[in-house]
Amino acid sequence: MKIKGGFILSKVGEDFVAMPAGELSGEFTNLIILNSTGAFLWERLATENGTDEESLLQALLAEYEIDEQTAQTDISNFLKKLGSAGILDN
Repeated sequence: MKIKGGFILSKVGEDFVAMPAGELSGEFTNLIILNSTGAFLWERLATENGTDEESLLQALLAEYEIDEQTAQTDISNFLKKLGSAGILDN
């Protein structure tokens, strides 16, 4: 899975904002506000080949002091949020 083309992530103060760029800006009217953990996951999903949920989990566990169950729940919620916003490509 990966972030659909046409979306960018920008840092605004302490937060990150995911928004459409170019042609998508007229179609997508919502902004998604992410914290640093969300931005960390976004960057892994924004690569050309994307990634899978297990790779996201392993990356999150390696980067942050978080237990596996909490990390899995956070990743699942994050992916649902992006999916329902139409930002995620499977």
